[in-house]
Amino acid sequence: MVIAKAWVLKKHFDGFPQTSDFDLKKIELPNLKDGELLLESMFLSVDPYMRIVESKNPAFTVGAFVVADRGWRTHFISDGKGLQLLLSSWPESLPKSLALGTVGMPGLTAYFGLLEVCKMKPGETVLVNAAAGTVGSVVGQLAKIGGCKVVGCAGSDDKVAYLKKIGFDEVFNYKTVKSLDEVLHKASPDGYDCFFDNVGGEFASVAINQMKKYGRIAVCGAISQYNDSVPQKGPYMQMPMIYKELQMEGFLVTRWNSRREEGLQALLKWVVEGKVKCHEQVTEGFENMPMAFIGMLKGETLGKAVVKV
Repeated sequence: MVIAKAWVLKKHFDGFPQTSDFDLKKIELPNLKDGELLLESMFLSVDPYMRIVESKNPAFTVGAFVVADRGWRTHFISDGKGLQLLLSSWPESLPKSLALGTVGMPGLTAYFGLLEVCKMKPGETVLVNAAAGTVGSVVGQLAKIGGCKVVGCAGSDDKVAYLKKIGFDEVFNYKTVKSLDEVLHKASPDGYDCFFDNVGGEFASVAINQMKKYGRIAVCGAISQYNDSVPQKGPYMQMPMIYKELQMEGFLVTRWNSRREEGLQALLKWVVEGKVKCHEQVTEGFENMPMAFIGMLKGETLGKAVVKV
């Protein structure tokens, strides 16, 4: 008999999340039935990464590594549906936790958002905010591989230094600049062909006026608004959208589920070749899951935040 630990949401967030919003439960799991398998968490994120420790399902062998969306828990029983095996070509020397980040859902978000929504072309200029996060850092590096100039922003000088180190052409700390409009213009006086937006809010309202005619905007996230108890108001974007004839498109990476293998193989190849650099911030201990989550929302992490169970 296995006793699983699981973090559950005690109450919905009122403004910014607090550790008191979460509760740690113990759950007694039943014995396996035919076709089922028992999984043990190795690393956790919003998209957990697990190892199979017992199996009565012929499609999954004991010891195999999978990615699954089953919440913050140490163990769970599955019938195999929704489990994604690690790529068979995964090198032994590469940390498997990268399946939660650069070579996982965040990397795929960057890959398809940049190639299919922004439709970047060589010689263009790409702007990305929250650039030190997993998605943003991969966006910038893929744009460089594609022959683009890349401008990024982040919330600390350490993050700015990291982005310059991995090849961003221009980077600034949005918390210390006097005028966002001026720093964006200085970084690319001719404007921006592509804008990969992870933030929304004021940043997007300013950046849209720096877009070139026929520019493309991929709306991936709105982290500046996630914890607002009162919705933000304007300014509104219709005028620059009309006069610059811009294309703005929101997207979810699940749109390209049928091409998941293609994206992961491309990302894995670039990581192995050293063309895409990865940075992880690993928190030790399942009991620290809420703390790591809140730290990520506060912008305290560099790269992908994962918890080692």
